[in-house]
Amino acid sequence: MNATTLIAVSSQNFRTVTGHAGKARRFLVFEVAADMSVREADRLDLPREMAMHEFDDRLPHPLDATDILITASSGEGFVRRMARRGVRVVATAETDPEAAVHAFLAGCLKSPAPHDHGHGEHHGGHACGCGCAH
Repeated sequence: MNATTLIAVSSQNFRTVTGHAGKARRFLVFEVAADMSVREADRLDLPREMAMHEFDDRLPHPLDATDILITASSGEGFVRRMARRGVRVVATAETDPEAAVHAFLAGCLKSPAPHDHGHGEHHGGHACGCGCAH
């Protein structure tokens, strides 16, 4: 991790982790300090034209400042677009935004169910060996 890492979480209601990240316009942004402490640093409430699904890749975007984006689901195109911007996308079944950030940092973020549209790492419904209960 950098001295400070920014992790965005797609959250259309600012309460839970939501999916369809390419069309999402609301994100909670958490700052992770060098000592691994986590605090909510910002809330992005973007206009419709700022949703990544329709956004012009040649222009700067507020999500460019983040390092990681946690979401309930996203398409492969969104994952590739964000990677080109230097942002790693991680899909999860975790519904609590701050819990998702802590689990990501601990290396035991719950993967989405196999039928989800998420494209994170799947463990096929069995224990992944990370030591966390899924």
